[in-house]
Amino acid sequence: MTKLTRRDFIKGSLVAGAAIGLTPSLLRAAGKDIPIGVQLYSVRGDCGKDFDAALAQIAKMGFTGVEFAGYHNYNGKAKELRQKLDDLGLKGISTHIGTGNFQPTELQKTIDFHQIIGCKYLVVPGDRDFTDPEKSLKLAEIFNRTAEVLKPLGMACGYHNHTKEFTKIGDSTYYDLFAARTSDDVVLEQDCGWSASAGLQPAELMKKFPGRTKLVHFKPTVLNGDTGKKAIIGEDSVDWVATLAGCRTVGGTEWIFVEQEVYPDGKTPMECTERSLAGLKKIL
Repeated sequence: MTKLTRRDFIKGSLVAGAAIGLTPSLLRAAGKDIPIGVQLYSVRGDCGKDFDAALAQIAKMGFTGVEFAGYHNYNGKAKELRQKLDDLGLKGISTHIGTGNFQPTELQKTIDFHQIIGCKYLVVPGDRDFTDPEKSLKLAEIFNRTAEVLKPLGMACGYHNHTKEFTKIGDSTYYDLFAARTSDDVVLEQDCGWSASAGLQPAELMKKFPGRTKLVHFKPTVLNGDTGKKAIIGEDSVDWVATLAGCRTVGGTEWIFVEQEVYPDGKTPMECTERSLAGLKKIL
């Protein structure tokens, strides 16, 4: 794999920027560094066996933040989890939780736990009501109401896509419908692997909803028919240079999360996650 220098990135970004309607001056002005975290679902088996050891290994790789996919031995132990993160130099940026946590009877408890661990973003990784013609409106209302409560606290809620969210409904998609029905305070955490699998360009989706991709999943994905590719960032099918340009210019992206769901070459989840982090760093 060819190593891309920062000059290569600027050149590639100019091309990508033109494709998504960005001027060269805007691209250069917005060429900010975005911190890199990991979605812990990438190494869920390791987390289940020994969460402390898994977090330590993640920190050693060079990740600076994590997005939770469960709390394992720290369920109900917010202070202890915060201490562990602090000891390792990690930030608990975001979490994946169910919509039920936004119900009035659960929301304050949810807020209290995540404020202690310093977790700003509460993200739902999927909800069947999203693609239900009758229930999708109520779901959007739940997110709007939750966003109003969280905003004064410096927190936010959001939704993470798979592919089904891009199912057509008339001339639009359920994803478009949700975005239109929710306020700009509701984060659209784009999983670029899934959006690419749905036949979309991640940067184009960011442009469609500017400023709402506060969090983004860089998930290495091999599309059907792509031979010689593997699910490692920089070796897969997703145009990460264009995607990164979108993050830096129109997405409003605050954190990139590496998410590894496929483990090629017989390597372990930890090994593949570290390889994708290395691949991402080559294009930053």
